[in-house]
Amino acid sequence: MDVSGSAERVLTLLGLLQQRQVWTGPELAGRLGVTPRTVRRDVERLRTLGYPVHASQGVGGGYQLGAGQDLPPLLLDDEEAIATTVSLLGGVADADAALRALAKLDQVLPVRLRHEVRALSGSVESFGGGRTPVGPEVLMTLARACRDEVEIGFGYRSAAEPRRVEPYRLVSSDRRWYLLAYDLDRDGWRSFRVDRMTGVTARTWRFRPRAAPDAAAYVQEGVASRVYPHQARFLVHAPADTVRAQISASAAVVRPRDDDRCEVLSGGANLDFVLMHVLALGHDFAVLEPPELARRCRVLAGKLLAAAPEPHE
Repeated sequence: MDVSGSAERVLTLLGLLQQRQVWTGPELAGRLGVTPRTVRRDVERLRTLGYPVHASQGVGGGYQLGAGQDLPPLLLDDEEAIATTVSLLGGVADADAALRALAKLDQVLPVRLRHEVRALSGSVESFGGGRTPVGPEVLMTLARACRDEVEIGFGYRSAAEPRRVEPYRLVSSDRRWYLLAYDLDRDGWRSFRVDRMTGVTARTWRFRPRAAPDAAAYVQEGVASRVYPHQARFLVHAPADTVRAQISASAAVVRPRDDDRCEVLSGGANLDFVLMHVLALGHDFAVLEPPELARRCRVLAGKLLAAAPEPHE
């Protein structure tokens, strides 16, 4: 069963019933993208939860939300509420649509769950969309720790010893979830892949927040550049939006220079590999750094010219 999908659909149905006095079954089915039978089933679910949804037959008939009554909270359990929130934060490409849905969710949840969902939504930043799923209970533990400013401990696949950090923000990329945190053992800011964290637990020690970098920008630059042994920066003669549409957010950081140019920051195990990716974009460009890459361009240009001699007259 798609828990988050059915819960979101019921939220949408409730919102539609609040917007207009009467809806016919086919109208609701069309708006929700389901069959009239599914609409009837969702209406019954609202009724069992305590929402006064009336149905009438004939001309002018349809579904109507009872007027003049206080609506009870939507009775999602913890897992359903968190799964819905994670789905909205991590899988909806339209940020405005996700925000509207979260606002509806916030209005109809019980106070206890509303506090938890706000902790998650308030602790997440993103770049890109659509990523490897991780357990919602892990995300919730991390989000609470970010909100409550308490240390967390966890194991990490690339480290032999347990880690101890001050969590700041969860960041979702176009591939994965990350945690930006201050590493107490290494005395510096680090980003951690959430899918590589094990045994995540909140500790009892509270901390005073430090001056932190921009979470999404820090993680994106790390994913696209800092994790590699070689980094390169290019000036590309094309608008930033055009280049962003051509290259994955986890493969490069694209910063506008002006309306017609942008800077591209990327990294790789081999600078030739990075250069070929920028060349494949099809725009004029210049190497800004490192200097050795500019020299490498001239060497490769000579080899390319040699590979394509002038045709004989």
